[in-house]
Formats: sequence, C-alpha cells, structure tokens
Amino acid sequence: MTDTGRQQPALRLTRADLDALPNYVPGRSPADLARELGLPEAIKLASNEVPYGPLPGVVEAVTEAAAGVHRYPDMGVIALREALAERYGVAADRIATGCGSVALAEHLVRATCLPGDELLYAWRSFEAYPIIAATSGATSVRVPNDAGHGHDLAAMAAAVTDRTRMILVCNPNNPTGTAVRRVELDRFLDAVPDDVLVVIDEAYREFVTDPEVPDGLSYLDRPNVAVLRTLSKAWGLAGLRIGWLVAQPAVAAAVRKVVTPFSTSMAAQAGALAALAQAAEVERRCALVVAERERVTEALRKLVPDVPTSQANFVWLPLGDRAVDFGKACEARGVIVRPFPGDGVRVTIGTPAENDAFLAAAESALA
Repeated sequence: MTDTGRQQPALRLTRADLDALPNYVPGRSPADLARELGLPEAIKLASNEVPYGPLPGVVEAVTEAAAGVHRYPDMGVIALREALAERYGVAADRIATGCGSVALAEHLVRATCLPGDELLYAWRSFEAYPIIAATSGATSVRVPNDAGHGHDLAAMAAAVTDRTRMILVCNPNNPTGTAVRRVELDRFLDAVPDDVLVVIDEAYREFVTDPEVPDGLSYLDRPNVAVLRTLSKAWGLAGLRIGWLVAQPAVAAAVRKVVTPFSTSMAAQAGALAALAQAAEVERRCALVVAERERVTEALRKLVPDVPTSQANFVWLPLGDRAVDFGKACEARGVIVRPFPGDGVRVTIGTPAENDAFLAAAESALA
C-alpha cells in the first residue's frame, strides 16, 4: 500500500538544461496595474504594439472567417503567400508563413541545426533567440553589441566556426532599435561562408527611415540569405500571430515541411489578406510613430544622453543596473515599460498622450 502522506522523490521528466533558460517575458497587463494602483487605466508601452487599433476591414474579415472555424484552414496558405508575393515582388515558392516571425525563426533553426551545431547572434538582441537555440538543441554563440548598442558585425564574422549553421541579424535590433547599414552588411555577408544561413530578422522594417539601412529583400540573390517579416507590428495583427519569411525555394520548402501543421489559422489568414489591402494606411500610421519616436528620443536625451538612434517603433534607455528601478518607477505612475535587468529599458512609442505620460514618469525617475 502506498503511503500517500509521505513526500515521494520527484522523477525528472524534462530536460535539466532548461532550468537555466530564462522565460520569455510578455508585457504586463495594463488592467492589472490599473487595479493595483486604483487608476481608471494604465498605459502599456512594453510590447512594441502599434496603438491605433486594427486596420480597416480586418475585424470584418476575421468575423467572417470565424463562421468557418469548424473547418481547418488552408495549410498551404496559398492566397496569402500569393498576395505577399505580388506585393513584395518575390515568387510564392520562396515564401513560408507561421505563427509570428519568431516561430519561423524556430523552424529555420530546426531546418538547419542538429544538436551541437551553432546558432550565432548579437547580444543583447531579441530575447527569444536563446530560447529557440536551446529548445532546438543548438549551441548559442552570443557576440556582445558594440559601444553604440548595435551589432558588432566584424566580431560576429570572426566568431563563425565550422560548426556555425545559422546567423541571426536583427535589423533593426530588438530591444536597442539600432540598425545595420548596407556597407556593413555587405562586408559581413561577403565574409560569411556560403554554407551558413544568414537570417535577417526585419520585424520592424516598416519603421526604418535611414536610407542607408538596406531592405533585406534586396539580398535574396545571395543563396544563403533568408528574411523574416511579421504582420504583428506595423500591420497591427499582434493578436493573430502571423509572420512570413522569404528564402531560396529549397529553404522555404524545408520550413514549410517542419512548420506545425495548420499553425497559420483561418482568422490570421483572413486578417492578413485584409490588412495587406491597407498599405497606404499602414504608411500613414508608421509616419505618426516615426514623428513621435523622434520627439521622444530628443526629450529622453536630455535625461540619458546616450540613448541610441532607433529605427524601430521603440526606444532604448541604456540604464544598466538602474533598469529595474526605472521600470518600477514608471509603473508607479501607471506606465508599463520593459526593463532588461542590468542592461536597459525598452519603451514602445505610443500615442502622443501616452508618450507624454511616459516622459513625465521618466523625468520624475531620472531627474
């Protein structure tokens, strides 16, 4: 008879190495913070969302698609791939879709790396990269950012070994907002061996205004380059989770082979097709974000002089050990930002009123 009152030693059913892996940290719920502070509402500037609501036609398209949710979606995502191909001037057989660009990065690692192979990326960069590497059995190789908080491409090229299978270049970089320019990227790509896949992660491409920052799609003549994009940010579909990649047909086909079946949902496909019909409105909204980004950056540099120039829809405060305390100080004033302990704080660009509230909180915390 089992003694149910006695503590039994736990059997290890999961990988021990995952204990040391940090969890992905989503932005805190503004409703929870508002209740905690007794405020009518709180402001969320932690998740790089665009604050202007769904694009025209998206809600209607999703609602119509919902009537068919008892059926599986088109696993080939043919209509959306063809729409993306037409808009961006690439062949549909070079496109794959997935549950956000982060999922596609995971699928690319799955398609390129065996256990012990190396995935190389800058650090600090997108916080999901080490999680993707670990869960895929690849070895992370992190190359520290340069003094300007951007990719040190020369050091990254020097870190390539015969075990390197894939390199992630986040451009603009999340969370620092810094961007790699064409001259630097050309030099880097020339230095990387042809059998190493270089993935240019362009989740924030629509917010780029520096003409020297290249469009990753212009590198598709290089067989070892793939480009990641998302509809979560500028296109306002964060809640539907849909991303896409462009690569050589063989690479795209490999990704489609390993992608989770039916992971691009019916609602996501319908919403994406409706969003792509609103390119002019997306450009208008991005222009609003860029104007506010410049205003916020100028104001912040009076408090933190080394705030880098951002090409994304967020700004980076390199506060080092003060990052967590700054985040708490902002939350105490009803503004949620995203601290990275020991490094800095990422702040999403919101509406002018939201940005004013943040700047007031920042001045209170740092003055």
